[in-house]
Amino acid sequence: MSTTPQAHDVAALEQLVADAERFQSDTDRFVELLTDDYIVVNIVGRRVQGKSEARAAMEKALGSGFSGVVTRHEHTDIAFLRPDVALVSCVKHVSDERDDAEDDVPSTARLTFVTVKQGETWRIALAQTTPIKTS
Repeated sequence: MSTTPQAHDVAALEQLVADAERFQSDTDRFVELLTDDYIVVNIVGRRVQGKSEARAAMEKALGSGFSGVVTRHEHTDIAFLRPDVALVSCVKHVSDERDDAEDDVPSTARLTFVTVKQGETWRIALAQTTPIKTS
């Protein structure tokens, strides 16, 4: 097998990033994008493991004031490690639209997805967000 990217896989990964952004406030649709053993390390360093734990954390966050924190993902690079594993690098733009917005929420971050192809579907296995310091 070659690690040369296929156009349909690149397009599918670009769509996966777009869907992760689009469904950030729709728990059911978002968790469909994940592997069962998904891991996330969010922008403040909280680590959550497993699809069900990710669902619970997302539901809790959306039920709190964090529903006013909206992100936009700008994908910058896709690197295929194997034909069925790819690293997707993004810049995450954070908009804190809460009335009591705190100054310590970074406005941009580096977002890395480790993605795996399951059958013909790409899913997110790991998401890591690292704030970008502006000063």
